Amino acid sequence: MTDAKRYGLRGVSAAKGDVHKAIKNLNQGLFPKAFCKIYPDILGGDDQFVNITHADGAGTKSILAYLYWKETGDLSVWKGIAQDALVMNTDDLLCAGATNNLIVSSIINRNKHLIPGEVLQALIQGTEEFLDTLRHHNINIQLMGGETADVGDAIRTVMVDAVMSVRYPKATVISNEKIQPGDVIVGLASFGKALYEQTYNSGIGSNGLTSARHDTLAHIYAQNYPEAYDPQTPEGLVYCGNKLLTDPLEGTPLDIGKALLSPTRTYLPILKPFIEEHFEDIHGLIHCSGGAQTKVLHYIDSGHVIKDNLFQCPPLFQLIQATSGTEWLEMYQVFNMGHRMEVYTNEKTAEKLIHHSKKFGVEAKIIGRIAPSTDKKLTLESEHGIFEY
Repeated sequence: MTDAKRYGLRGVSAAKGDVHKAIKNLNQGLFPKAFCKIYPDILGGDDQFVNITHADGAGTKSILAYLYWKETGDLSVWKGIAQDALVMNTDDLLCAGATNNLIVSSIINRNKHLIPGEVLQALIQGTEEFLDTLRHHNINIQLMGGETADVGDAIRTVMVDAVMSVRYPKATVISNEKIQPGDVIVGLASFGKALYEQTYNSGIGSNGLTSARHDTLAHIYAQNYPEAYDPQTPEGLVYCGNKLLTDPLEGTPLDIGKALLSPTRTYLPILKPFIEEHFEDIHGLIHCSGGAQTKVLHYIDSGHVIKDNLFQCPPLFQLIQATSGTEWLEMYQVFNMGHRMEVYTNEKTAEKLIHHSKKFGVEAKIIGRIAPSTDKKLTLESEHGIFEY
């Protein structure tokens, strides 16, 4: 069975073909190549400003938190889920240049029979703690309340999402339209321990967790927690790995459960001041979320993207591949594989960014470049082979 078919039978897709088909005829906003949809300033009526609203969430990562909490009683994992829901919004908005004075509304849909008040409290506390961390880096994000709904007939466990909005100066939008041949690509590592993080980060982010969970973890979790998977998924694809949540992950200080639950790293503390100082030299920003290392192909019309100096594949992704047998070509389409933020710029600015990022404990390096091409394509040269997309 192909990897794509395995993902489809689990009800997920790395390419999101149905989604892109459904929205292809919608208005793409003022800057069609920008990472977020950008509209005229209907809030203030000022043509020098734009409005940006973005919605995203922690996805099926919340099921991993549910399993870990049920198995260990550790409520702290829910704080990470709150961060996941926020960062999947903040760092998409970051890619459009919006790094400050954001407003956010939190959305929690739960099955009340399984998700008690103490979990809600941990989620809300996690939201406040993460926003407070950002405030220490001069990043103002105001929580404007939200919605908590008890919808057990629709939600098996819990979904944690957020919506963010900002009114932003039009002149400082990063539209990705300046990405061009001659640009180098700086990758900012997704793994390790940033100075603004509490613990080591596996780098997992919030994408590919359905496959990671089922392919890595043992079938005992399906037997003990039938609420933790879709019953329409074929039995042979449900928790078909051989690992326990509390097994150690070799090469890291984490167990496998905590590695899979590593809170999605934000790059705001690093890139906010850098963008403010070097805006003119930043040609594009790509958040390697859905679509992972192929994400950039959605934001250019032509050019040969060559990534030939990637980070060494972190231990968690090595484990996922080994337990699942997923082809490496597909791994790079589903998981970030070591860097989750890309900055497209010139070599001089790239070197400044690399030095700047390391001050925050986050490794950065030039991982590739843009070469001339009338076609749109990506060549990825990795320790596991050369792949064309």
